[in-house]
Amino acid sequence: MVGFPAVRMRRLRENATLRDMLTEVTLEPRHLILPLFVCPGEGLANPIPSMPGVFHWSVDRLPEVVEPAIARGVRSFLFFGLPSYKDHEGSAAFDLEQPVQRALRLLRENYRDIFLIADTCMCEYTTHGHCGHLTEDGRVDNDQTLELLSRAAVSQARAGAHMVAPSDMMDGRVGAIRAALDFEGLSDTGIMSYAAKQASAFYGPFRDAASCAPAFGDRRGYQLPPMNPREIIRDALMDVDEGADILIVKPAGPYLDIAARLRAKTNLPMTGYVVSGEYMMLQTAITAGALDRARGLLEYHAAVRRAGCDLVITYFATELAGLL
Repeated sequence: MVGFPAVRMRRLRENATLRDMLTEVTLEPRHLILPLFVCPGEGLANPIPSMPGVFHWSVDRLPEVVEPAIARGVRSFLFFGLPSYKDHEGSAAFDLEQPVQRALRLLRENYRDIFLIADTCMCEYTTHGHCGHLTEDGRVDNDQTLELLSRAAVSQARAGAHMVAPSDMMDGRVGAIRAALDFEGLSDTGIMSYAAKQASAFYGPFRDAASCAPAFGDRRGYQLPPMNPREIIRDALMDVDEGADILIVKPAGPYLDIAARLRAKTNLPMTGYVVSGEYMMLQTAITAGALDRARGLLEYHAAVRRAGCDLVITYFATELAGLL
């Protein structure tokens, strides 16, 4: 008789109600975070060529993308900014009149019950495209960068961010930002750390979208090496010790093993980021007719949840919420 209960359960799952009752992992609109690119100017919704279906939004037109997402149950938004100016230090990152800060103020004042996250990094704001302060010989100065990141995080929190998300991958950044926020009386602002951000090939379209490709070299000196899972977990747990509130695994799909390993090491909430390269990979397969759109998107994002992530950052958030 061994195996008969399993056969019986397979037959019973033909009943849709029981199938739903027994679902172990769910993907719901409340699990989704929508990334948005905001830019200077007014009346703008400019298509991003490298990411069809994604736009650069001027702050005044944000309701056109935020309200449909809210109507479908998406409640959280992650902001990246194209500044009106760039310099060597990336000072626009902590300018209260730049697009990210203006977007945070607008949404915080006009929409209740949503959650606002600001990406905290320097690469979008520097003329050289690297994620921090450069020394004279072209190296990123870790400790000097911590000061810049802290100023940016404080500016974003003052503008209305519920949470800041440092994506730079400098050592000690979470502790430095936590200390700066607390010193400024912003202790209620959370930190969603890009704790496991790999030096990945899947970021190409984003670097075009955010105009943040390095002017020289690459970021492998401070992002994590994909073939070193023990090092990745060790670095992520350092962020836990420094006071991170939520951890991000990025990219999500190619690093589900990292998400699963990290889930076994910490009880902190975790987020998987389905990045621009994954977005385009799925879009290309769908356009070619090789992937059923609805089933493919649901299955791909459910895998991120199944690996142990509580939340999913995805450019498909509004569409997925509609499917769900």
